[in-house]
Amino acid sequence: MKVYALIGKSGTGKSYQAVNLCKELNIESIIDDGLFICRNKVMAGISAKRQPTKVGAVKTALFNDEEHMIEVRDKIKKIKPSSILVIGTSDGMVDRIVKRLELAKINKRIYIDDITTEEERALAKKHREEMGQHVIPAPTFQLKRQFSGYFMLPMRVLIRELGSSWKDMSEKSVVRPTYSYLGEYKISEKVMADIVECVKRESAGVYEVSKVALSPVQEGVDVFITANFRFGVPLADTAKDFQKNVVDKIEEMTAFNVNRLDLEVKDIIW
Repeated sequence: MKVYALIGKSGTGKSYQAVNLCKELNIESIIDDGLFICRNKVMAGISAKRQPTKVGAVKTALFNDEEHMIEVRDKIKKIKPSSILVIGTSDGMVDRIVKRLELAKINKRIYIDDITTEEERALAKKHREEMGQHVIPAPTFQLKRQFSGYFMLPMRVLIRELGSSWKDMSEKSVVRPTYSYLGEYKISEKVMADIVECVKRESAGVYEVSKVALSPVQEGVDVFITANFRFGVPLADTAKDFQKNVVDKIEEMTAFNVNRLDLEVKDIIW
């Protein structure tokens, strides 16, 4: 396995540049902030950006937790990628990660200052410090469960080769970690109830929704709905479709993953 390292100060755009660098050098996988990403999929790990404090984020990025380290180390050994890019803020950090994960000696060290301009690094720093935004080099759908409620949005990167049209290069994700929130947020049952009501209006078999309750959990939210259905509709199929449509709409309109949705059919209305 060839091991590469991408090194640069925090907030200089390392994660943003990682995917393009991997394409350029044909690197198959990435270690970034506690995650093992291979072939554009999150294979193992816990993102440091989920931690409530910066100290906790650093410990996660360094794989200080034994269980976390073993999970990622064993997954790398099982998949056996031909090459891997380790991202860190210093030579010492990438050396420590390589040692913890029992990787081979680093073949090449790449410094962010050598592959980006001063203006690009300044822009990355602005996004980090003023907007609290952090990039993860993986598609948003790959991260949805880990980052439920973390104000996550996809970022697609397009390029145009000489004489050709624009084409898609890669997808990255932007998150605002807990320790960099600019203010607080709350989950409003009223908003969730309004979303459910919108779905109900498009569901001919649902007569009315009498209750919507939710409970935050580690991987998102649990939702409980009580509803009355119309007489004569195929109840099981109608309820199942309504359940699925509500989940899809909540996940589409919010940053939350619906971990579970329980639907109680209270009554059948003539």
